[in-house]
Formats: sequence, structure tokens, C-alpha cells
Amino acid sequence: MRITNKIMQNNNLANINTNKLLQDRLSTQMSTEKKINRPSDDPVVAIRALRLRANVAEVTQYYSRNIPDAESWLNVTEEAVKNLASIVTEMQKQCTKGADGKIKSSDRQIVIEQLKALADEVYSTADADYAGRYVFTGYRTDTSVSFREATKKQYSITEQLTKDNIDQITFINTKANGDDVMDMTVNNYQDIDVAKEDIQPVEVYRFHLAYGSCDDVPTNAVPPRLSLTYGAQQTGSIPIEVKHDYESPYEAAAAATGEKAIFVPETGEVLLSKDAYDTLMKTKDDTTTADENEGEIRITYEKSNWVKGDLRPEHYFACVSDKGTDNELAYNQDYLSGNVERQDIEYDVGFNQTIRINSTADECFKHSISREVEDLVNAMQDVVDTEKIVEDLNGLLEKATGADAKEIQEKLDVAQKVLELKKDKAQRMFEHGITQMQGHLDETNVSLTNIGTRSKKLELIENRMQSQKTTFEELQSVNEDIDIAEVIINLTSAKLTYEASLMATGKVAQTSLLQYI
Repeated sequence: MRITNKIMQNNNLANINTNKLLQDRLSTQMSTEKKINRPSDDPVVAIRALRLRANVAEVTQYYSRNIPDAESWLNVTEEAVKNLASIVTEMQKQCTKGADGKIKSSDRQIVIEQLKALADEVYSTADADYAGRYVFTGYRTDTSVSFREATKKQYSITEQLTKDNIDQITFINTKANGDDVMDMTVNNYQDIDVAKEDIQPVEVYRFHLAYGSCDDVPTNAVPPRLSLTYGAQQTGSIPIEVKHDYESPYEAAAAATGEKAIFVPETGEVLLSKDAYDTLMKTKDDTTTADENEGEIRITYEKSNWVKGDLRPEHYFACVSDKGTDNELAYNQDYLSGNVERQDIEYDVGFNQTIRINSTADECFKHSISREVEDLVNAMQDVVDTEKIVEDLNGLLEKATGADAKEIQEKLDVAQKVLELKKDKAQRMFEHGITQMQGHLDETNVSLTNIGTRSKKLELIENRMQSQKTTFEELQSVNEDIDIAEVIINLTSAKLTYEASLMATGKVAQTSLLQYI
């Protein structure tokens, strides 16, 4: 076979082009620092690159976005709960001061003001938010825990209680013959017809509901708007009568016979007769019926007027807002069937791994904190008011003589008896308040511990994600990135080969068949 000049030229051009393509590929690798520019360059590397890039992107999402967001949410929650713990601790200190039987009247007033200020701050702390989302409201992150301003909105609320929620209070009866010792002044003491024997303490059993200033609703409405039920499937019930705080409801409850309850809308108390108390104290859960709590006691009532700082009932109870209207909304109705599903917000922070980042208001921001403070403040204020009456009568007695002095002394004896009883009541309530606040502090510390546990777990996950991110990035780099030194050597070699091929082709192209003839 004769090799013509044309064949030689074509072979040379093909070889030169191959060298040029190699040089171009190496030059592209140098500029991009990647092994391949398109999948067809190396399908195996391309497939592995897609998988590793997906892994790196997922780990980056966890490490650089989800975990920092979860950390921030937990930090906001932790700070709020720490603030609550400090508030409750300060409340406990005030209870310790109030329990001192020798405390001065001026100091009592300081205790009152301190407790009021602390109670206002408790639920302000509950409205902590992160990036515009409230952190203690479960899935309702756009709704605050408390009302931010005075609001008129009707709610029908069902509180699910047990016999453990029944407490006993002491009521000091200061009235007789239509007169009240607490109305006594230096100008009208002669008109107050109350004797020492009329002043008696009354012990009353009660449920202290979550809210005061409730609606005065009819007791015979159908369906019932005010009710107290108990037992299996809530078949047991106790009739409720509405009495206002100016109608001596405590005396009526203490004197009531048969099963009877008295609802005081202003104070949000349900007072029990002795028979009603005995009946409810017999309730207990039957462990053989897992789907029902026979020991549960339900009280349904209504409230329409809310002041700034009141806790929204939809975060705590089964309730219905604007019942019977076009705007009716039902909340937490599954609570009534025993299915209390906590509204946990969870973040994906690893491969098939989530962590709960939120705490709900009912875990630590309890209604009972402010309600107990109300009782303490009222008890202490009663003492302060009675001390003022005694002080005024003492001042009047120093200037009086004869029959006037005798009458003033009689009224002073009555006022002093009231004062001693109220001091004793306040002291016992503040002593009990120390224990109650310790209970709230324990609950707060449990919540704080849970948050800390989640934060520590998140820290461990973050360390692992950081390690995985580094590992996947190294694998991605090994799979995709070039060895620059090796590519430089290969590129230099390719350039030399290309230049040499041009020179060789030039020499070969100068020869022809005539030179061999």
C-alpha cells in the first residue's frame, strides 16, 4: 500500500488535534479546578458528585440554618423561663416578709406593691417572641399568651379539675345588722352596730378558678352556661347558685345544707357546701378504664371582659369563643376526651433526627401564680385597712372622756378582734404562700432543666453535623477537585508535545515523492 502525502498530512493533523484537545481539557481543569466540566467527561465522577453535593447541601441546611435557628429559639425560651424563676423567687421572698407577724403597716404596704408589680411582670415574660413568633404558644405562634390590651370577647371556658384543686379558706365575717366593721370611721363609729361576738371566722371549701371578673350567667340555661359535673362520663352534677361578693356568699356556703355550690363571678370562686365537698372528695380515677378519668371535675363558666395581661384561655383550656354567633371558634375540644396533644414544634437537625425547640405556656406560666398573689394581696390589704381603723379609733380614744370613751373603747375592741383575726389569716396565708411559690419555682426549674437538656443535645448534634459536613466536603473535593500540581505537569507536557508535533509535521510536510526518485 502506497502512503501518500495526503494520508501523512491527515494523520499528522489528527494527532495534532488530539494533543490540542488534551491541552484544552487540562487548561479547562486549571481554570475551573474541577475534574469534569460536563457529565459526559466522566459519568462515574458525575454520579458520585451529585450524591455528595446532595449530602453536603443537606448537612449545610442542618448545620448552617436549622441548628442556629433552633439554638436561638431555645435561648429566647431559656431567658424567659430564667426571668420567670427570678420573679417567683422574689415572690417567695415577699411571702417570707409577709409571714412575719411583727411586720409594720408601712412594710405591709411595700409587700403589697411588690407582689402586684411582680404579678404584672410574670405574664409579660410569657409573651417573649423570636423573629416575630411567640415562643410559648405552641402552633399559634401569631397569638400572644396574654391579652396585650383590654378586650371584650366572650369565651365559654371548661376547666378540668380534680379533688386536689379544692382548697379551704378562712372568711372573717365583719358584718351584723346590716353594718360592716370595715366601714367604720371616726365620724360614723357610733352608727356601726356590730358586737365582738358577731365577729367570727368562717371556713369554706372552694375551687379557685383561673379567672376572676367572670360573667353573671343564668344557672337554668339550656344548654347549661354554668355547670359543675363529675364522675364517669360526667354524669354527676352539683347545682350552682350565683351570688355576688356583696351578698355574703361565704357565709351562705358554710351554712348550706345538701349538695350545693355557689359561684362568685367577681372573684372567680366556686364555694362548696360540706356535703358537696364530701361528695367530690370521694371521686377518683378508675385505673381499669384507660380512656376516661372518673376523678375529673369539670366547671364551665363564661367570661367576656379581659384586661391587659389576662392569659388567653385558648392556650390552656377547652373553650369556645363567641359561642352561638357566626364568629364561633372552638379550641382544644380534644381535651374533653382526654386526648391532650401537646403542640410541640420540632426542627430537623440531622439525618432522620429532630429536636423539640418550644415550651408551652401551660408548663410554667400558670394561672395559679397570679391567683395566689391576688389572695395574698387581698389578705394583706385587709390587715392594712383594719390597722388604719384601729389607729384612728385609738387617736380618738386619747381625746375622749366619759361615755364617749366607753363607746369608742367598745368599737375599738371590735376592730382589734377583727385585726387579730385578719393578721392571723394573712400570716397563715403567707406561710402557705411560701410553700406554693416553692412549688411554682420547682415547676419552673423542671421546665428550665428540660430546655437545658434540649440545648445540650442540640450542641452534641451540632458537633456531629460539623464533623459530617467536613467529611462530606472532603469527599466531594477528592471526587471533583483536581490535583493542581499534577495538572500543571500534564499541561506543560501537553504543550511540549503539541509544539513538538507542529515542528515534526512541518518537517514531514516539506518532503515529497520526487525526493525519492
